[in-house]
Amino acid sequence: MTQLWNFPGGIHPPENKHQSTARPIRKAGIPERLILPLQQHIGAPAEPLVQPGDKVLKGQKLADVTSGMGVPVHASTSGTIVGIELLPVPHPSGMSDWCIVLEPDGDDAWCELSPIADYRKLHRDDVLNLIREAGISGMGGAGFPTNIKLRPPSDRKVSTLIINGAECEPYITADDMAMRERADQIHGGIKIMSWILRPERCVIAIEDNKPEAVEAMRKASEGTQAEVVVVPTKYPSGGEKQLIQILTGMEVPSGGIPADIGVMCQNVGTAMAVYRAINRGEPLISRITTVTGAGVDDPGNFEALIGTPTRHLLDQAGFHPERVNRLILGGPMMGYTLEDTSVPVIKTTNCLIAATENELPMPPPEQPCIRCGMCAEVCPMELLPQQLFWHAKAQDFDRAEHLNLFDCIECGACSFVCPSSIPLVQYYRYAKGEIRTQRAEQIKADRARERFEARQARLEREQEEKERRREERARAAAEAQKKKEAEAEKAVAEGEATDERSARAAMVQQALERKKARPAAAATSEASTEKPDIESLEKQLNQAKGKLETMESMLDDARAAQADNVEKLERAVAKNLDRVKRAEDALTEARKQLETEDGQ
Repeated sequence: MTQLWNFPGGIHPPENKHQSTARPIRKAGIPERLILPLQQHIGAPAEPLVQPGDKVLKGQKLADVTSGMGVPVHASTSGTIVGIELLPVPHPSGMSDWCIVLEPDGDDAWCELSPIADYRKLHRDDVLNLIREAGISGMGGAGFPTNIKLRPPSDRKVSTLIINGAECEPYITADDMAMRERADQIHGGIKIMSWILRPERCVIAIEDNKPEAVEAMRKASEGTQAEVVVVPTKYPSGGEKQLIQILTGMEVPSGGIPADIGVMCQNVGTAMAVYRAINRGEPLISRITTVTGAGVDDPGNFEALIGTPTRHLLDQAGFHPERVNRLILGGPMMGYTLEDTSVPVIKTTNCLIAATENELPMPPPEQPCIRCGMCAEVCPMELLPQQLFWHAKAQDFDRAEHLNLFDCIECGACSFVCPSSIPLVQYYRYAKGEIRTQRAEQIKADRARERFEARQARLEREQEEKERRREERARAAAEAQKKKEAEAEKAVAEGEATDERSARAAMVQQALERKKARPAAAATSEASTEKPDIESLEKQLNQAKGKLETMESMLDDARAAQADNVEKLERAVAKNLDRVKRAEDALTEARKQLETEDGQ
């Protein structure tokens, strides 16, 4: 027998659950079109796998998360994809998001399903992958991907698995009716999750205002290790942290998760979805949703296809818009006003309230806080709602976060008892949103700074490498110059200057021989037309030889003095040597020509 503890705070608002439990769960039918948001879970949005005009079957995957945390989205029925558009989605702000629009064909034809006859023969990772591929995320409200939640860190052994059937919020009876009518499916999902986690014990927690559900779940759990525990009716006993405290006496640490203390919570709707995914091969394409309030004639629970517009669901219950003061998506404590009835049912939708003025009157205007302290008395997390309100209103978000703002579960108990009608939860949501925005901007700024610093470091490295290469080239040039000067000094000292000059003259001679054809041809042509002037040619030759001797003398002096203009003088000597050679060749040809003429 499980011992029960209590949690601090809490309230007892009017339950208003009997209105929607008089009839069994009904099918909501197929609407004219289905709107399937790409993000119905915590994590990254899914990316479309289809295009407008594609024909799809019921259960076919339409979108998937390629990177990051998330689960796929499936077709709720067969039909045609008519668009991928920005449309209103369930959100307190009334925001729009990308959605796949599906026009049903009425056939409701399934794609090929792959049920698992015996999941125990598979590896646990394979079963977790099947749960992910079925698109299952937490159906208790948070929408956390179930396959990730069922895979706790290796150093955190789950000793207690809690199945949350408390359903403490007023008006909502979706889990209650599911436990009454589909206890076998829920228990089948519990067995699969227990096989994956291998906890020491499994507890099914149900509030004491649901006797029919308690009886049905006890009957389904006969002969198993799962224990059905009845907990006192008190809001918010269905909160994850509060239910853990009731059943174990332990508190989840601030900023931590239940796995930190060896506990895991799963919703009864999630358990049913896991059963269908494994035993039937069906992805998550529908959910049980409560439609209630005095604004409908026939309140009850409907199994609605994911993507069903809320107006279609309201019409199934006999909606009278003229009676309605407010439409609320979710419960009266944690839900929010719905402004657009085209908003679709998603995986986390559990209730739709068409409330009249008498049921849920508009809250009176906010008045100044009188510091009564009632909000602190009912806070189940033992926070300081009054101080959190002051800091949130003053936009002093650092102080609010220091007071554990993010431990607030937004249950609305503080707003419910506030005599000044201050919408405290709205202030807390605003502060949380601003802090998350600032954190995201800070992350972007940090990443930009890191990229800038990395670029600067890269540029500095490149500059250092350039300087190093420049220094190496300068050092190599200096070493080459020193080597050349040393060789010149050695040549002068050993008397090899003449040999060096001879070698250089030989190089010049080779260059002259390569160009011999042109000067020879020109000399022959001139000789054939004019009579050579022997004296003039001998004079030119003597002048060239004299200049050559002068240049060679200057070159010897420069080498001896290790002057900087040695190379320049060497080029001049080579040039003059070329001139001497051409003059000698011209003189030789002239003499031959004269000898030929004299012989004739």
